[in-house]
Amino acid sequence: MLSQGSLLKFTLGRLLATVALLLAVSFIVFTLLQLTPGDPARNLLGPRASSPEALAEIRDQYNLNEPFVRQYLLWLGGVVQGDFGDSIRSDEPVTALLANRVLLTMQLAALAFVLTLLVAVPLGIAAAWRAGGAIDRGVTTGAIVGVGAPSYAVGLLLLYVFGVKLDVFPIYGSGEGGLDRMWHLSLPAVTLAIGVGALVFKLTRTAVLAELDQDYVAFAQSRGLSRRQIRSMVLRNAMLPIVTSLGLVFAFLFGGTILVEVTFALQGIGSLLAGSVTFKDIPVVQAITLLTAAVIALTALAVDLFSFAADPRVRSRAAA
Repeated sequence: MLSQGSLLKFTLGRLLATVALLLAVSFIVFTLLQLTPGDPARNLLGPRASSPEALAEIRDQYNLNEPFVRQYLLWLGGVVQGDFGDSIRSDEPVTALLANRVLLTMQLAALAFVLTLLVAVPLGIAAAWRAGGAIDRGVTTGAIVGVGAPSYAVGLLLLYVFGVKLDVFPIYGSGEGGLDRMWHLSLPAVTLAIGVGALVFKLTRTAVLAELDQDYVAFAQSRGLSRRQIRSMVLRNAMLPIVTSLGLVFAFLFGGTILVEVTFALQGIGSLLAGSVTFKDIPVVQAITLLTAAVIALTALAVDLFSFAADPRVRSRAAA
């Protein structure tokens, strides 16, 4: 029986673990950026000759002269107050840069997630229900190809076929909003959905097949239950691993848009991250990394809470 006390205790434990994970990720990324070659101050000034005074002024402005640990603590103190600092490359507040791009990335990830949900899950259920049949063999073969195909290669192929040759979809840009935005994001969303959809298909098929092998299915058949009733029981029991995989897929979609955004010239946080890493724009890289880690961690937290509430076995393991 699910009690409010056990749910609250489980939630608090997972929240503390999530905060610890985000702190660890931010520190690791900050350390790696400090170890990478290159001087952000010289990058900002460009190839022209720079005086020691100009370099010193830039380093003072962005706390680059401070010891490593103090730089991290100053950045972390600003984050706690909602201030991610200013971009070294554009001198704009990082929050303003992200605000202009996060919505596009969220829309792209959400559209790819909906496509995955509407296509991969029904195909996985149908393939498991007719295991060994033509549908199962055909879709499984396609899923193997989808899992192994690089997203940038899939994107370029879709661009060439549907954007250049057939001239059905736009080949770059994000549109003007509304339906035009969705139309521009269609090919990028399909590109993202192909890889993760293949993974969701395989996980869904495996979960349903595992339930079909359970003793209760044979018992239900011996009692004369209809195919529809048995199917309902199987899907209800297989729903937990399917929902878990879908939650993790959404987190992956949000954090895995870099190559797709670059391929389709979309101005989301993925393309911003790619340029910021090259320029060694530490505040922007830190903010995007922390944002992505937060989305992944909070999605995992939501999946854990769903599992805890829906599955008595998870509650028993947590209590133990």
